[in-house]
Amino acid sequence: MEEAVVLYPSPAIGHLISMVELGKLLLSHRPSLSIHVLITSQAYNAGSTTSYIASVSTARPSISIHHLPPSFLPQTLHHSPLPRDLALELLRLNNPNVHAALTSISKNHIVHGLIIDFFCASALSVARELSIPCYYFFTSGASVLTAFLYFPTLHKLYTKSFKDLNAVLHVPGTPPLPSSDVAKPIQDRNDRAYELFLESSKNMATSAGIIINTFEKLEPRAVRAIRDGECVPDGPTPPLYCIGPLITSGEGKKEGSGTGKSDCLTWLDSQPKGSIVFLCFGSLGVFSVEQLKEIATGLERSGQRFLWVVRNPPHDADQKTATSAMPDPELSSLLPEGFLERTGERGLVVKTWAPQVEVLSHSSVGGFVTHCGWNSVLEAVCAGVPMVAWPLYAEQRQNKGLMVEEIKIALPVNESESGLVNSEEVEKRVRELMESEEGEIIRERVKSLKEEAKAALSPGGSSSVELSNVVESWKRE
Repeated sequence: MEEAVVLYPSPAIGHLISMVELGKLLLSHRPSLSIHVLITSQAYNAGSTTSYIASVSTARPSISIHHLPPSFLPQTLHHSPLPRDLALELLRLNNPNVHAALTSISKNHIVHGLIIDFFCASALSVARELSIPCYYFFTSGASVLTAFLYFPTLHKLYTKSFKDLNAVLHVPGTPPLPSSDVAKPIQDRNDRAYELFLESSKNMATSAGIIINTFEKLEPRAVRAIRDGECVPDGPTPPLYCIGPLITSGEGKKEGSGTGKSDCLTWLDSQPKGSIVFLCFGSLGVFSVEQLKEIATGLERSGQRFLWVVRNPPHDADQKTATSAMPDPELSSLLPEGFLERTGERGLVVKTWAPQVEVLSHSSVGGFVTHCGWNSVLEAVCAGVPMVAWPLYAEQRQNKGLMVEEIKIALPVNESESGLVNSEEVEKRVRELMESEEGEIIRERVKSLKEEAKAALSPGGSSSVELSNVVESWKRE
């Protein structure tokens, strides 16, 4: 019977891409494998993944895509104000579909393991029921993983919600973490998301192993703390496999973007080497109209060349993530009057989407203003591009602390008390990144890590060896 591994990602595009890249990596290591990806329905529509999935199916026939039947939320949950709660609940209700898919695949394959996204933690019980080894794939970095594994300990240490704590948390292997920087879903002890993440953390410690998208030289202190058992003080820690950096190979485009070279890449070809600041905030990041105008004003005053990806603002000015598909923005009504004309010779504003990996790898790009999503951080490191850290949601505030204080590959953006980043701050940070001595130190640091990333993935490198260790663990199982 054919050997197989089943991958179960969260349906969010960033998580899906990372999981598929893991599948490709496993195939490169063992071409005889059959990779099966379980695709579940989304709780809310933040953009289509159809073209990406189609491109993977076409380019990689060894990767089988299984679209699971839709699960249906109880009527009482349909009006929940928190999309994350809907997403977590939908994944929990999907267990019968996961069970059916694994049972079907097992008829014709030896299934070595189910690899789940940490949002899909409820599927661990399904794997156990079917006697299939279950591995977690952690799509963020080791420093966030330390906090996730340490979460049950923090739960015991404090009786207040993190949002009310006003304290600095000391998590093994990471910089001191202000309680206000803890990821939003676990800020409130009374939230359903808090309960589900706590359960996921406890389950993770009992899994067959944790596969993580990082490399040892990027986060040595956090990796050491996990492997030394400091993050799970009351029990064993599962094996940790650092197999990154995994970044997208560029398969799949924005819906309707065609197959030709992107206009922004053509524009970059005409720009001086290392002169462009690239501003892009992930697949879900959005800003209010007021914040867009502040960014525009800061960029104009900075005098720097720039490429800026702009999305339509949300209906709620405080919202930082897109929870529904949006049409392309009408730039003239969102940005300051005359901004596009005044900056036209040194700047380009792109609507909604840009090919981020290709842009970061372009020789004219010299800096990156990012939302601190882990995929984006790794893509910048692999391209050797220094960053300005502007976190918006999820674990990104913790990533910012890591990038600025620990790894020293980014400058911080500072918000006002209202959460707004004013134009003066935008101007200051962009100038510092591109012109100051501190910016140059960060640039050299990122270039050094770019070489470390290459070494980790090369034959005999740390990540290559770790991938071999994952495969060896299947034989033991």
